[in-house]
Amino acid sequence: MAWNEGYVSDIEYTNGFYSDLSPHHLNFSCILNGIEPVPLDQPYTYFELGFGRGQTLNVLAAANPNGQFYGNDFNPAHVAGARTLAAKAQLGNLTLLENSFEELAQGRVADLPQFDFITLHGIYTWVNRENRQHIVDFIARYLKPGGIVSLSYNAMPGWSSALPLQRLLLEFAASFPGRSDMQMQAGIAYVQQLQNLQAGYIADNPALAPRLNALINSDPHYSVHEYLNQDWEPLYHADVMRDVARAKLDFAGSADLPLAFPELYLNADQQATIDLLPDAVRRETMKDYFLNTSFRKDVLVRGARRMGAVRQAECYADVHLAMLVPRAKMTFTFQTKAGVVTGNEQVYGAVCDALANGPHSLAELAALPSLPGQSVQSLAEVAAMLVTGGQVVMYFPSQAHADSGDAAARRLNRTVGAQQRYGDDYRILCSPLTGSGIDTEFIDRLLFSLLTQEREQPDLTTLQAQAATAMARCGRRLLKDGAACADEAAHQQLLNAAIEEFMRDTLPVLQQLRVL
Repeated sequence: MAWNEGYVSDIEYTNGFYSDLSPHHLNFSCILNGIEPVPLDQPYTYFELGFGRGQTLNVLAAANPNGQFYGNDFNPAHVAGARTLAAKAQLGNLTLLENSFEELAQGRVADLPQFDFITLHGIYTWVNRENRQHIVDFIARYLKPGGIVSLSYNAMPGWSSALPLQRLLLEFAASFPGRSDMQMQAGIAYVQQLQNLQAGYIADNPALAPRLNALINSDPHYSVHEYLNQDWEPLYHADVMRDVARAKLDFAGSADLPLAFPELYLNADQQATIDLLPDAVRRETMKDYFLNTSFRKDVLVRGARRMGAVRQAECYADVHLAMLVPRAKMTFTFQTKAGVVTGNEQVYGAVCDALANGPHSLAELAALPSLPGQSVQSLAEVAAMLVTGGQVVMYFPSQAHADSGDAAARRLNRTVGAQQRYGDDYRILCSPLTGSGIDTEFIDRLLFSLLTQEREQPDLTTLQAQAATAMARCGRRLLKDGAACADEAAHQQLLNAAIEEFMRDTLPVLQQLRVL
């Protein structure tokens, strides 16, 4: 069989960053579900299976000097690109391997340690059953007792209406050999033709419409990997738990944090119906029927140790929060997988007012006069929702995150800033405060790059001139009324306004996160 074993390899995957793979996020998920976390104030080890373009792994390694990070991908283009980024940032705590799951599972890679964290994003239902077995065997061989696994995957029953769509695209691609992104483009056009002709499958499945629209507008670097793998197979949670049983894994909860609070998405009758089932795996699977889940983010633990209320409160107290957006832009209505959730304006407002002045722990927030009667337990739900809404990042502080540990993050950020002249492949700046990354717009990275080139912050007029020159060098223009602004005077006005907004709103956030 070919080296790619039916997996798409002629086009690279998207260069995404997945903050829920962060050790901090996975620990928080465990705590929300009453499971002991992995200590992050001591040295720990981390492995990402199938790291794709490697942006997540590079950012996590740069932001967490207390961890030793490893990862593999069998696509040599992915490995080469990730290694180049790591070399430019001089990340001494990152090892990137070009090995298959089989080689790893059989122990054919020398000197691998035991791991506290093993993560994989989406891969599990994109590879064949043999490779799924290799993944589980690797976890069984290398995960420490008490270690955490993040296993996200396409799930049933949410994919049920789209199974024929994937098969149609796969069969169409097989009929017209060529590069996979061109196959996908032609396949989408063919599906649109079926849609225009009111093919019964499409006309009789109105729930398919959002997925079709998303497919039409998707990045081919994503859609090719989502739809054109030969062994693509969405799975039920119960099937996955049966697979991982031989690695002695217990289900801890979801990296999708609001799912730790069933009252947000299940009414009493629904919960009672679920509770009729005799075991936890079937109950969890039944939740997917109520939510019509199409993608799961399971957090699994090898030997889950349940916490009592006192210990859980101690762990909550050490959760810290920092803002990702200016206070004026924060809202308290959240779109979750279970629907829209609206937070209490008084409680959420008081939390965000405090965070506008700097990072706070949940213990510090619970002690504020503006939050009477709020415990660390109740504030944990607030934290989960704000994190889910992308307005706040949570983290656990440690000595390794002191200012002296910021050097790797600064090197990676300078490297990312330099890449903006070539395009938007690298959008994430590294926050050593939080052990994670922050998504940025082009103009933010450009201004960040200019500010980090100067020993002293330039005055506004100088910065405006430098930014205009840098944009011209990149061949980039800001948009006006949805189109690139061609008029030079109007473009400079747009640029000046963007710079003023950055200095007023974005720069203080980046400084608080120790990005700058």
